[in-house]
Amino acid sequence: MAHIDKVKEEIGWLKVIFAIFIATVLSLIAWLVENYGKGQRLLLVIGRVAAFLIMLATIKINSVAKQKINKLEEL
Repeated sequence: MAHIDKVKEEIGWLKVIFAIFIATVLSLIAWLVENYGKGQRLLLVIGRVAAFLIMLATIKINSVAKQKINKLEEL
């Protein structure tokens, strides 16, 4: 497999992971908003922390994908 094809495949996988993380964060935020006043305090805190960590991971995946896209220009 050529190096350019390998980079394209990696970008494809990053797009899938990015989409899954975005859907997960949006679902967590919707759940947190829905259960703000009536949810258990521990679950709400865990949900906020999880949403924050997944957002950080999404930002990291986005930057890695941008680096790989820029690498394609060099090939």
